[in-house]
Amino acid sequence: MEEIQNGLRGAYRFILFVLIIIAFLAWSYACHLISRDPDKRLKMFSRNTAVFSRWILRIFNLDLTVINKPLADQKYLLVSNHMGFVDILMLASCAPMLFVTSNEMKETPFLGLLTEMGGCIYVERRSRTRILDEMKSIVKVLQDGYRVVLYPEATSTNGEQVLPFKKTLMMAAAHAGVPLQPVVINFRQINGDAFSLKWRDHVCWYGDIPFATSLWKSLTLKSVKAEIEFLEQIQVSPEDDRGLIADKVHGLISARFSPVKGLPVESQPPVEMEVDPT
Repeated sequence: MEEIQNGLRGAYRFILFVLIIIAFLAWSYACHLISRDPDKRLKMFSRNTAVFSRWILRIFNLDLTVINKPLADQKYLLVSNHMGFVDILMLASCAPMLFVTSNEMKETPFLGLLTEMGGCIYVERRSRTRILDEMKSIVKVLQDGYRVVLYPEATSTNGEQVLPFKKTLMMAAAHAGVPLQPVVINFRQINGDAFSLKWRDHVCWYGDIPFATSLWKSLTLKSVKAEIEFLEQIQVSPEDDRGLIADKVHGLISARFSPVKGLPVESQPPVEMEVDPT
């Protein structure tokens, strides 16, 4: 009986999800036609993403708590842990923002179209030789007055730990003259239970899990309680050691992160940082 109920719930929500996505794409494309000014168009895209993300979170029946949210007129480079597409929707619902993502995502069918209409900034994570050029594009958008979201883990995770941070792109904040805004994302309850191995793959999209599989599992959930906590902002300058800055931000986020429960003691991830040349 429970499987039937989950299936019916998932099917109903999937229909709503598809309708909202169609509306999002149609409205974003209309904005694309209305404005020939790239800056105005980008602002429209970021506002659209915020509005439609809130609608999708309602479909997921996700109760989101936001702690220490900055004032609406504050600009920053937001850096956060990352566990999948659900936390993207959570962050996007807080305020109009632009997300940094990879060219691989741009090349992915369907998701590439969504990210383009969402006003994402694309970087080539597969090439370290282009990293400085990629940072310049982020700097320009920050200087134009946008809030930008960067996931310095450079991938989504399974909720066991916050992976070591890539360093270089975080320094875009220093060159743009805006602060770094560390943020920690936590799942608190799923279907009334703690965030555990039982429910992990219903909210975390990582590894080789197909997007459709992850989306379906999320849609079948009865309820989700999650939390976004804005931590103390960090002022940075181009002269600062990028490794020390990355370690400081990583430490702040890791200290407030609640990993998935139920891991065997021997499977607990190590806490030491990896060496990352970028």
